[in-house]
Amino acid sequence: MRSFYRTPEGVATRQGLAVALATSAYGISFGALSVASGLDIWQTCVLSLLMFTGGSQFAFVGVVAAGGPAAAPAAIASSALLGVRNAAYAMRMAPVVAGGFWRKLSATHFTIDESVAVGLAQDAPRARQAGFWVTGIAIWVGWNLSTLLGALLGDVLGDPRSYGLDAAAAAAFLALLWPRLRGRQPLAVAAGAAVVAALLTPWLMPGIPVIAAAGVAVAVGLFDPRGAKASTEEERMP
Repeated sequence: MRSFYRTPEGVATRQGLAVALATSAYGISFGALSVASGLDIWQTCVLSLLMFTGGSQFAFVGVVAAGGPAAAPAAIASSALLGVRNAAYAMRMAPVVAGGFWRKLSATHFTIDESVAVGLAQDAPRARQAGFWVTGIAIWVGWNLSTLLGALLGDVLGDPRSYGLDAAAAAAFLALLWPRLRGRQPLAVAAGAAVVAALLTPWLMPGIPVIAAAGVAVAVGLFDPRGAKASTEEERMP
């Protein structure tokens, strides 16, 4: 067993479990906030079971808390916009997941920020698959258990945001991202995306700032002269 954790697949597994531990703990906040916003325990748990994308879930209960049941259409729109990024993730992860139709279909439910980040952080193909599946499944299990716990405890917790669980999840994600920021281009993309998201968040509905920030990477890729030069050289090759 010890030798396994030294392999690329083992390293990916350890990273996935560590990220799952930090991210799952944040589900307690969602469970408590969801019940406080007016949803009952079963509605809260169904959201985590089926929607399973933290940002969209928080956007949904946030809008419902502000506007009540009448705000349900706006809540659905906000959560859907925030979930659009998962479609982009799915296109990127399709060759990593590989396999047939049913394998890829089952992978869609576990295609979230953390599973994609852990998967793409690996170098070997099998390690990428291990990182993706271990992270996605472990977070799904942990997130749903912690959601139920938070919903049951409810007001006993007080304000769940005061425990800093949201910071733990963000810190785990940043720890995965940081080693990838090598060179000027990745740093420029990360900085530009952060600035765009920070500027737009106070003014636009949830989801749109994230999509706009992703546009920074697209713009850099389209206008990068080195990328264009490499493409030209490939076209000239026999």
